[in-house]
Amino acid sequence: MIDAIRRIFAIPELRAKISFTLVLLAICRIGAYIPVPGINGDVAISVFKYATRGGQNLFQLIDIFSGGAFAKMTLLALGVMPYITATIIMQLLIALIPSMQREIRESPDQGKRKLSKWTRMATLVISLFQSALFAKYALGINRSSPGIVVPELADAQIFGISLLFYLVVMITMTAGTLLLMWVGEQISERGIGNGISLIIALGIVSSFPSTIGSIIQQLNLESQEAGQLSFVSLIALCLLFIVIAVGTILVIQGQRRIPLQYARRIVGRHEVQGGTSHIPLKVNYAGVVPVIFASSLLMFPATIGQFLGKTTWMGRLASYISPGTWVYMLFYVALILFFTYFWTATQFKPEQIASDMKKNGAFIPGIRQGKPTQDFLESTMSRITLAGAIFLALIAILPSLVGRLMGVDANISQFFGGTSLLILVGVILDTTKQVESHLLMKRYDGFMTRGRLRGR
Repeated sequence: MIDAIRRIFAIPELRAKISFTLVLLAICRIGAYIPVPGINGDVAISVFKYATRGGQNLFQLIDIFSGGAFAKMTLLALGVMPYITATIIMQLLIALIPSMQREIRESPDQGKRKLSKWTRMATLVISLFQSALFAKYALGINRSSPGIVVPELADAQIFGISLLFYLVVMITMTAGTLLLMWVGEQISERGIGNGISLIIALGIVSSFPSTIGSIIQQLNLESQEAGQLSFVSLIALCLLFIVIAVGTILVIQGQRRIPLQYARRIVGRHEVQGGTSHIPLKVNYAGVVPVIFASSLLMFPATIGQFLGKTTWMGRLASYISPGTWVYMLFYVALILFFTYFWTATQFKPEQIASDMKKNGAFIPGIRQGKPTQDFLESTMSRITLAGAIFLALIAILPSLVGRLMGVDANISQFFGGTSLLILVGVILDTTKQVESHLLMKRYDGFMTRGRLRGR
């Protein structure tokens, strides 16, 4: 491992990319501790812990994704969820509107710039909307638990509305989300790894110390009485952690190799002999994108409902689709299956692969070139995507099922598996792949000497 790290930092370009990424991620963690003006973070945390009460709660899941910023009501409390929600909306619009598809296909660069602009505008609108609901929620709990909002801001009212407090919260939290969006884009362009995914993974990793503290507290080691968490349950969770980590790696890295044969062809004045190769079709072409999209899409309406209150119809809907309920699990599985197929359909281009194969004189044994090859690739990818999507959904809901059966605290079960671990392992694999690609370009042996990632 030390030699591998030494090889990484021996390449100036890769060293600069990693340093740039680490600096921006450090800025994100600093922002998670900067409170919104007018909010007492210490009181907010105590109220948040009382509201969650150790059970599976939507706000608890949002807090994990934001790296604890949501509970503290800090600058980055909204996290990158508005950006992900905006991305989902734009991807769905592209799939539904043929004119947008044609524009992106005919002029990819201009289409991507326009798509990026629309996504940023949608992020701004969603952030302003969610931060306004956040301010309303903070004022509501401040009435029952005074001390969260500074009285000077809460009392500065116009027409009975704390307009100054709303403006402060909306401007600061929206600015925080836009900052994270900018940081994510900069990391993706000039750093290493996918910026938005790294920000989410960083928030998940930051919850590790509090999870360890919860485990020690629930083991009740200082007393002879049995704790809320037993050693048997802890061992079972550790085994679950290993199973989900290995399963995630197998799903993301698994592939089916389609054999190829090349006919003899003339290149210049030379005859090139035919050969054999293969097309690696990934079992899960979308990686952990479906998990992130499904979580974000479920969070959006449920968050609005919980902000508006349990007495409203949105609040009642939020209680039905809160993490841990059977309705939530069913919707979660359905969305993972949908986004796995949706992302694969938008990114996997069998017609382009079939066309390139025909130009290069390649063919799949027993399959004619052209349309038959395209149909074969589509049907094959559809079958293996179904298997990968089902396996991904099972891994995502397994910790919730185990946690309910064993009576384990939701904080602990969520960290040891499911959504958090899926995202974390997927981001690590993607980042490692990019690092190894840089090393191989410089004729190094790669980052991992054993068990190298498949598909190279």
